Amino acid sequence: MLLGEYAHTVDDKGRFIMPMKLRDALHDGFVITKGLDGCLYMYSTEQWKILDAKLAALPLSNRNARDFVRFFVSGATDSDYDKQGRVLLPQNLRDYAKLDKDIVIAGAGTHAEIWNAEVWKNKQENLIENIEDLAEQMKDFGI
Repeated sequence: MLLGEYAHTVDDKGRFIMPMKLRDALHDGFVITKGLDGCLYMYSTEQWKILDAKLAALPLSNRNARDFVRFFVSGATDSDYDKQGRVLLPQNLRDYAKLDKDIVIAGAGTHAEIWNAEVWKNKQENLIENIEDLAEQMKDFGI
């Protein structure tokens, strides 16, 4: 399970240092792809295989299904960290998530999210303002 919130920076070569706590969970490699809300998603290889199987099961005859699969798979890249714990983010993914310097890596259970730090801050401020309403809606999901 990927948990926690970590502030880091992207260097001039497009690399960031993987938080030590996440390295253990992602030691067998991982996949980074475009995520929802303007961030990147980072899945362990195992979790990516589960998602990939679900995506592959979607009907090719459905335009929305094809678009959804394209969104997640076309930008996906197999990744790993180097001996210093650095991860290289491809330019297309940095552009998509507007990652230029300061980033936040946030655990989201089955995956982690990589955010532009300013966008993350604004998202969290909005979430805090609306958490009671959101919590009320979660009862429909059994939470």
